[in-house]
Amino acid sequence: MSCAAPAPTPGRLAAFGRWMQRNCQWVLGLQWVTLIVYLFLVAVPAFLPLPDSQAHLWDNLTRFAQFVFWGIWWPFVLVSMMLMGRAWCGVLCPEGFVTEQVSRFGLGRPVPRWIKWGGWPFVAFLGTTVYGQLVSVYEYPKAVLLVLGGSTVAAIAIGLVYGRNKRVWCRHLCPVNGVFGLLSRLAPVHFQTDRSRWEQTESARVIPINCAPLVDIRRMETSAGCHMCGRCAGHRDAVELAGRAPGSEIARLDADDASPWDVRLLVYGLIGTAIGAFQWSASPWFVQAKMAAAEWLIERDSYALLGDNAPWWLLTHYPEASDVFTWLDGLMILAYIGAAALLIGGWISLWLRLAGWLTGRARAHLQLAYALIPIGGAGVFLGLSALTVSLLAAEGIDIAHLPLIRGLLLAAASLASLVLAGRMLSRMALSASRAALVLATFTAAGAGAVLPWVVMYYVW
Repeated sequence: MSCAAPAPTPGRLAAFGRWMQRNCQWVLGLQWVTLIVYLFLVAVPAFLPLPDSQAHLWDNLTRFAQFVFWGIWWPFVLVSMMLMGRAWCGVLCPEGFVTEQVSRFGLGRPVPRWIKWGGWPFVAFLGTTVYGQLVSVYEYPKAVLLVLGGSTVAAIAIGLVYGRNKRVWCRHLCPVNGVFGLLSRLAPVHFQTDRSRWEQTESARVIPINCAPLVDIRRMETSAGCHMCGRCAGHRDAVELAGRAPGSEIARLDADDASPWDVRLLVYGLIGTAIGAFQWSASPWFVQAKMAAAEWLIERDSYALLGDNAPWWLLTHYPEASDVFTWLDGLMILAYIGAAALLIGGWISLWLRLAGWLTGRARAHLQLAYALIPIGGAGVFLGLSALTVSLLAAEGIDIAHLPLIRGLLLAAASLASLVLAGRMLSRMALSASRAALVLATFTAAGAGAVLPWVVMYYVW
């Protein structure tokens, strides 16, 4: 006599997940369309003349592509991670799709140890972010082709060599994989696995699964690696799309599950490096430091760093647009971003260490760091959306009450981080006074991620 429980009747979310599983060809078609549009917008503008001051996004392909990539795509992909998990990755991302498709015909080699190194998301994010600033990736289509197109070529190369029908690039090497994994932990929807039902072998609905991002679905407890493609929905009646309280995955995180590389990426990358990258061009400190350095060089008759003969693929070089970086510009950009990352990241790390020590628990500082994800996500959205605002302003479209909107967003993100930290502390069984002290210390850490945006938008 079977002891297996009857399969539950799926709710609306679960039913939608199963619809995705049954209609995977629709998802496949959408991915092909996205890939074609992406390749067109990345490649074609790079071979067109730079637009003049009279060009608009509705009558100039280069302006239109710029607005699509930096005004809409990147800001709102980040928002989608916090709202819908990594659905962008599984349903729309052209790089993930193309690396999986080419891996069907590639060598199919096993993934080597060097690719599995946990620090790649951190290194790739920092490298891509800093390099993008040096070549002005937000402004010029050749830089877009170099950075985004180069990433796509690398994804294809990895797919042709490693894995079979898999997304090895996405799992280990994609520059935004780590960031997307962090932000997706906030999402109020996810695919969840019921381990007890999985073990029931009788009367189970078994469907073939190709988990392209290499997630161990049976033991899946986090949404960080799941691409939300829906292929596993309904498998053994144990995997379903489900709702959850926003941030609940972070609130339930145990210290042993916290990853030092995740924390480094969050603190020194998503917060520290990103702030430096978005700030330098608006910073009066940067201008003053560069002028002081230039004067110092001139006084000593040293002009090599003042030369502007760098190639465009190394430093911004567009004389026709009167936009040329000197070697000194490049060094100062590197110095500013590096100093911001170290100072802001160091400040946050110091207070997190103190907060962790006050809890009396090992690795608590790593655990508490995850509560800063809302602030990190909001900050990067603010930085990217500043481009949206600038592009719209160039078309005569102004966003009303912009300072208020930015302030409310920062306040909401700060409150969300405090709530998550408080929920973590409630699970540690600390005394009320000790918990309040830890939360105050955590607040000091969070202030290091908020104040630079306040200075940028309300002081400068």
